[in-house]
Amino acid sequence: MCQEKTPKGGRRPTPSIEPFTVSVAEEVLGDLRDRIHRTRWPQRSPAPAWQQGTDADYLRQVLAYWADDFDWRAQERRLNGFQQFRTEVDGLKIHYVQEKAVNGQGIPLVLTHGWPSSFVEYLPLVPLLTDPAAHGIDGPAFDVVIPSLPGYGFSERPDRTGVNTRYVAGLWHELMGRLGYGRYGAQGADFGSAVTTYLALDHPESLIGIHLSNLDLHPHTGPGTRPLSAAERAYLAQYRRWCSDDRGYGAIQSTRPQTLGYALNDSPAGLAAWLLEKWRAWSDCEGDIERCFSRDFLLTVVTLYWCTETITPSMRDYVDNRSHESLGPEDRVDVPTAVSVFANQFLDDGAPPREWAERTYDVRCWWPMPVGGHFAATEQPVPLARNTAAFFAGL
Repeated sequence: MCQEKTPKGGRRPTPSIEPFTVSVAEEVLGDLRDRIHRTRWPQRSPAPAWQQGTDADYLRQVLAYWADDFDWRAQERRLNGFQQFRTEVDGLKIHYVQEKAVNGQGIPLVLTHGWPSSFVEYLPLVPLLTDPAAHGIDGPAFDVVIPSLPGYGFSERPDRTGVNTRYVAGLWHELMGRLGYGRYGAQGADFGSAVTTYLALDHPESLIGIHLSNLDLHPHTGPGTRPLSAAERAYLAQYRRWCSDDRGYGAIQSTRPQTLGYALNDSPAGLAAWLLEKWRAWSDCEGDIERCFSRDFLLTVVTLYWCTETITPSMRDYVDNRSHESLGPEDRVDVPTAVSVFANQFLDDGAPPREWAERTYDVRCWWPMPVGGHFAATEQPVPLARNTAAFFAGL
């Protein structure tokens, strides 16, 4: 076996940064269409539509469109309109989009998605943040970096357990340094919110500020902390009800993701049903998923998971982060923090109250948003971009 020799002085060369183009082989797409046409449909649920899972009539419509009308090559051209790269970080090939401010004076900003999402969710923010003036947004421009989480899309995942959001924060810090950004901002949602939080905890000297569109990590509420407020108690009661009624997906993904992965990696119908249910339930769509997202957008997300065979490694985020769902008593984010609180995420009454966030973060801006859900970068890109620009302008 050949091994790379370490140069004199003991330092390895910095891994190269390579341009990346999305290009799925035609045989992969042909196999996908064939599998969709051969779907073996289960018996219909006797319950009302969506009550026991993804509605059969809707899924049949989507799969027919996916097989016969969806133009993946057009989506490839759209994705390849953004500058994409891959580089090796901690032995992993990490994929990311990098678009610089049109005025050449952008604030570096790393944006991190979550599950069941991908870098595609954040693309609507790119023109708004790199050229805000052209879109009527007051504030600074940004150099935008959108990495794909390890094990999602075109980013590799380590072949080991324990690949948690704190580890990913370290990868992102190294990536931003390699791109020449000694100081930068960060923004995220879902697992991306946790990654952003750990960036601020572990590398505060490098973080200008952080902006979250949801709170993924629970604060420490043990001995020595102030009693819960009425609003916090009401929020936690709702959260527990949601966990009891709707978080079955999390239970299986945080215990037996491999078992589920065999089915989802083998069946396009199963993969689409599993993912689309979450995009519908967690968005501000009032039950009509295509009110928030075009069918082409949704199938672009699902096709990325299918063609890269990354649904199984992506679900490992749940088992690998089981011990990272709550922060410890020593975890206090002193980096300036903004939170855009989108009203219709998961729970009946929206997001947690401000005092819940202030247990962990130095909250400088708290924006209750009357509309929008869990996937804010696609659902409400303009308000999210405005908040981002306003927050960093104040810093």
